Formats: sequence, C-alpha cells, structure tokens
Amino acid sequence: MLIVRSPVRISFAGGGTDLPAYFEQFGGAVLSVTINKYFYTIIGKRDDGRIQVISSDLRVFETWHDIAGMSIRGSELEIPLAVLKELGHDISVDMFLASEIPPGTGLGSSASVCVGILKALSTYVRHPLSKYDLAEQSFHIARNVLGRHVGKQDEYATAFGGMNFIVFHPDGKVQVEPLEVGTDVVRALQNNLLLYFTGAAHHSWTILEDQERSTRRNIGSTVEALHEARVFAEKLRVSLGRGELSSFGKTLDRAWQAKKRISSKISNFHIDELYELGLRYGALGGKITGAGGGGFLLLYVEPEHQAAVRKAMADQHVQEMAFAFDFQGAQVIVDDPFIDGDERGGMHWTFLPTSIIGEQT
Repeated sequence: MLIVRSPVRISFAGGGTDLPAYFEQFGGAVLSVTINKYFYTIIGKRDDGRIQVISSDLRVFETWHDIAGMSIRGSELEIPLAVLKELGHDISVDMFLASEIPPGTGLGSSASVCVGILKALSTYVRHPLSKYDLAEQSFHIARNVLGRHVGKQDEYATAFGGMNFIVFHPDGKVQVEPLEVGTDVVRALQNNLLLYFTGAAHHSWTILEDQERSTRRNIGSTVEALHEARVFAEKLRVSLGRGELSSFGKTLDRAWQAKKRISSKISNFHIDELYELGLRYGALGGKITGAGGGGFLLLYVEPEHQAAVRKAMADQHVQEMAFAFDFQGAQVIVDDPFIDGDERGGMHWTFLPTSIIGEQT
C-alpha cells in the first residue's frame, strides 16, 4: 500500500503573474506558503487487471486500456484519469482519493490533487520525479491535457512545500527560492494570520481566462495591476526577511487593492464587506487566497486585536479555519508491501510533523 499527501497553499501576492500570458512577456513572481490541509492519494494492489478510482462520492472502474482511450475532459474524475493516461503504465490498482479541503476554495486544491496523484503513481511504477518535474508535469496536465486556464504557482507550491518566492521566467523556466526567515518570525506570522471561509466555493478558471485574454490584448489596467502584484510580492518578501511583520500586514492590504484592479470578478460586495469589517476591528491587511470570487479570506491581525476580529466575524456567521504552515510538500507517508502483498512497495513508513513550529493556538 502506498499513501501520499500533498498540501494546499496560501498565496500572499503575485497571483496572475504566473499565467503564461503574463510571464512569457514580463516574467512573474509569487510569494506563498503551504499549510497543513492535505489531499490524500492511497494506492493498493489489484489482481484482476482493473483500475478502480474512488473519491468520497464518485467511482470509476475500468482497465487502463479503457482509460487510455477515453475522452476525459469534463469528467468529475478528470484529474486522476488524465494522470493515468499521461503516465502511460498498464497497472491494476485501487486508488482512493480524499481531501481535507473542498474544491474551489482558492487554496490551490486542484493542483494539490494533481501533484498528489502524480507523485503517488510515479512512485508506484518506480519512476520517481524531482520536485521540479513533478510540478511541471502537473502543470502540463492541467493546462494542456485538461485545457484549464491556470498558472504555475499552485503546482510548484504543493510540490515543494514551505514558504517560497517562486520566479517564473519568460522562457518557461521556474526558480523556487525558499525564504530564509527566522523561526520566531515564522511563528509570529503564522499566529497573526486568520483564515475565514466566505461561503462561496468557486472554480477560478473563468476568472483566469479573462485575465489571460486581457493580458494578451495588453489592456492597460490589467497589465499595470499585474506589474504591481509582481512588485508587491517582492516587497512582502523583503518585509519577512527583515522580520517587519507590521509592514508585511500593511503591504498585504496594498497588494490586495492592486489585485482587485486586475479584474472586476476578483472581489464582490460580500467579500469587500467582510474585509472592511476585519480592518475596522484591527486587521492590518488581507486578501482572498486564490483567483477571487469566493473561497477563503485571509486576514493579518496582530494578537491584541484578534479577539475583536474573531467576534466580528462570528457575528457574521463566518467560519474560521485553524491551520499551521507545512514545510514538507508532497510526500510519501506510507509505502509498505506487507499490507497488501504488493511487490512494488518498499518497507517505508514516514511520520511527518504537522509543522516545524507547531499548531496555531
């Protein structure tokens, strides 16, 4: 039996500059961190030549040759089917998929799914991938095989884990630069971030498609706002490097105002109302964590104001999600042939800490 877990991420700034329409012209950069909310892929051996893919409420039961010949776009299990097709190995397995986060919440869950499944299957067929190859192939599947208008940041964040400044070069190459930040600063940052579900799950691909169209047409307001987003990612990186967390919070607000100028679909009345409420009760800044339109609202709130912000949000019936940072990325956590007698498995158990700095309190 083989078990892989892959984290989701919080993007602080630079989102949109990881889209090919932008970085192929100007180069992009995103500052992000992964958190301890995971997608799990569990693979077990079968002896009947079939592949069974099961999620919490969906199931596919086919041979690999059937899957290889399928038209998979639009299928509710299109990601695992696309990975199976791309991998190109005739295997017989049970694949069980489970997530701690629902899709469409702005935390990069689709990329976590693709990276996790690709990590699991490439490990199973003994064709291990580097973190760069894992991220790039996952991006290829999402962008070229499934035809989604996505950028590259989520796949790289999930594959590498931790807090990173991710640079996207015009030639398509990517450079992942882990932030060198002291443990005390990381702990304080984690404890000063509050995450609230806005109650509006969404898929961001239509928003990103609009952004790409505007960028390729060189519509001034969109391109200028993306230039600002790129600059703010660097400014936030500098603030963290210096341990200037109040500056980080205030810059996060400025970055959010710039992000909203990229597209009118990024925010809405409900999001703006919740964000302004957070500022009124002491938050220094924040943002929607993904492309926009819904999902999770991130607020930077220093300790003396957190009780007031939490009460204000609770009065609006907005649910907070506790989290800690993840520094592992996509990882094999169980690879044991004893469980199902699979000769492909090794004898490897890994018990990973949730975070190097502990849970948020």
